[in-house]
Amino acid sequence: MCDWADALLRVRDSSGLWQGQMQLGDWLDPAAPPDKPGAARTHGDIVASAYLFRSLDLTAKAAAVLGADDDHGKYSTLAEDVRSAFLSEYVTPSGRMVSDAQTAYSLALMFGISTDPVQRQALGDRLAELARLGGYRIATGFVGTPLVADALTVTGHMDAAERLLTQTECPSWLYPVTQGATTIWERWDSILEDGTVNPGEMTSFNHYALGAIADWMHRTVAGLAPAAPGYRKQHIAPRPLRSLQHAGTSHETPYGLASVAWKRSGERILVEAVVPPGTTAVVSLPDGSEEFEVGSGRYAWDVPDVASAAAHGAVSLDSPLSAIMDDPGAYAAVWQAIDAHDPAAAAQFRKDTVWYRQTSLNQG
Repeated sequence: MCDWADALLRVRDSSGLWQGQMQLGDWLDPAAPPDKPGAARTHGDIVASAYLFRSLDLTAKAAAVLGADDDHGKYSTLAEDVRSAFLSEYVTPSGRMVSDAQTAYSLALMFGISTDPVQRQALGDRLAELARLGGYRIATGFVGTPLVADALTVTGHMDAAERLLTQTECPSWLYPVTQGATTIWERWDSILEDGTVNPGEMTSFNHYALGAIADWMHRTVAGLAPAAPGYRKQHIAPRPLRSLQHAGTSHETPYGLASVAWKRSGERILVEAVVPPGTTAVVSLPDGSEEFEVGSGRYAWDVPDVASAAAHGAVSLDSPLSAIMDDPGAYAAVWQAIDAHDPAAAAQFRKDTVWYRQTSLNQG
C-alpha cells in the first residue's frame, strides 16, 4: 500500500492533485458517446484526485491499525494536504462541484473528502436535485454507480435513491429487466429500446460493475452490515422503501448465518433477525427509535411504518415539475394522459423534460 501511495505522489502536479493526465474516469457514463466511453460528465481529474486522497487516507488508516505510527503520521498529513487542495480546486463555498455531475458529488461525500456538515448537506442536496432533474435516470458510470445511492442516503435523500433504484426507463437498473435481462449488463443500454444491440464496443451481457447497487440493498434496504471485522459485530438497520412490501438478506459469517428480514403489515413493520453465536449486533429500527445492542439469538420487533405514513400531496397543472417527478403515481398518470392523445409527445415528455422546481406542469 505504501508503494502504491508513493507512486501516486510522484504524479501530482504543483497544486498537489492528480491532474492533466489521461484517465479512464467515470467509465461508461450513459451520456458518453458509444465510441468514447471515457467522455463522462465528471472530469477525469476529479476522479483521479479523489482516488489520490482515498489511497492516502486508507494507507494512513491501515498503518494505524498495524501500529506503524510513522507511516500513519506521514500518510495522514499527505491525505489532509490533498483534501485541502481538492476542496479548494473543485468545490465552491456554496457546495457546488466544478463538474456539476452526480459522480463528482458522490466521490466528495463517500470518500470523506468533504467533512464539514453544512457543506456535506449542500453537496447531498445538489446531488438529489441532479437526480430529479434527470428524471431519476442513471447518470453515473463505473466510478459513481457504487457510490450514488449511499451518497443520497447519508445526506437524507433516501427517497431519491429509491427512485433511482425503481426507475425502469433507460438508463436505469431495471431497464434491462424490461428487455428480458436476467443478468447485469456492461452498459446501461447494451440493448437499445428498439431491440438492437448497442453499436459501441463493450456490450457484455454479464458484467459486475453496475450491479454494485446490490451492496446498498444488502446493507441499507434489508439492513445487514458488519460493524466489526468478520461480522463479529453486526449492524442491523433496515430502511424499508415505500415501493416494497418486504425485503431480506443473509450472510454466512465465520460464526454462522446472520440474517435480517422485514415485511409490512398494515401500518406496522415486522423486523426479524438472527445474530450468530458468539457475536453481537447494534440494532437501529426503521421507526427512528434509539439504537440498542443485543447478543446472539433470534429476534422479532414490531414497529410503526414511518415510511408509508408520508404521502404525496395532490397535483395539478400548477404543480411544479419536481412534484410530478417525485410522485411515481403522478408521473405515470401525466405521461399516460399525454400518450392517450399524442404518443410522440408523450415519448418526448418522458425523454426530454428537465424536472425543475420552479417550473409548473402547465408551463412545461
